[in-house]
Amino acid sequence: MSHTPTVTVRFTQAISQAAEQQGFALPAPLKNAFAEQERVSLELQGEIWETFCQQADDPLIGIRFGLALQVGHLDTAGMVLMSCDTVAEALDSLIDYYPIVGEGGIFDYAVAGDTCEIRYQPQYTTRQSERVEAALASLLQLTRWSTGEQLEASGMHFSHPALTDPARYQQLLGVPVEFDRPHNSLRIPADALSLPLIYANPALCQHLRTLADQLLEQLGSQSLSATVCDLLRQHPRWGKEKVAEQLAMSGRHLIRKLREEGTSFKLLRDALLQGMAEQALKEGLKLFDIADKLGFSDESAFAKAFKRWTGMTPAQFRAQG
Repeated sequence: MSHTPTVTVRFTQAISQAAEQQGFALPAPLKNAFAEQERVSLELQGEIWETFCQQADDPLIGIRFGLALQVGHLDTAGMVLMSCDTVAEALDSLIDYYPIVGEGGIFDYAVAGDTCEIRYQPQYTTRQSERVEAALASLLQLTRWSTGEQLEASGMHFSHPALTDPARYQQLLGVPVEFDRPHNSLRIPADALSLPLIYANPALCQHLRTLADQLLEQLGSQSLSATVCDLLRQHPRWGKEKVAEQLAMSGRHLIRKLREEGTSFKLLRDALLQGMAEQALKEGLKLFDIADKLGFSDESAFAKAFKRWTGMTPAQFRAQG
């Protein structure tokens, strides 16, 4: 039914190379652990990130790593993105093929007014802030490179506090950066979606998509985290025990297996309910109906949870647009 979520070995090798460029190296046992593998488990990836960040003397090592990442480190998925016609097509391909690079997070994007927000939701806990910063920094770098520097991002949001002086973020990234926001996201002008990519190649892109589809099939069934998210999306009222029952396991076993994937039931459920709540608020649904749909006892309980997730009341979220 489920498998251990993994990351491409090329992405993991990129961390090892970045460590060497910083003047240190990953311990031999860690390097040897993935040297002969085609995919690296998310658990081992977490150990590598922990060691990488501990040895680095810069709290913004994730940013620096993301900006230095190259398309080749993203395997076939990176080649697909590079050969797309436009930014919009590349983003659609990112949604389709990001599991090839790594199954530790989820990308999506949405357009509101004149802004397109590309969001990233991590499903791991080890060194989460640094890894999220690396993911968004690499996305920023890729958009610039693939458009010949024609795409100018309007900002970047992180859901965690700044790891050091906020001014250093803008100095490194070249865009405004905000912290403690509801989502981790890269914000670009909506009209940038139509920008052409400088290495667009429709014939090559179609061929690479075929290869990418085969790689997705080889990954096997989805991770337990993804399975849990699918069940909660269909049944947002369900708690841990009900989900575990549906998966033919005990609640304790479910918790343990999710921990092995670097996440937790609460993290997955909160992230999913937050997204569903925000969408319902944007659609103008009444608070009573949203609370009932998501399994809260009343509007007050829902409002308290929403403020815990986003730092805003539902009314403030709606007023923000």
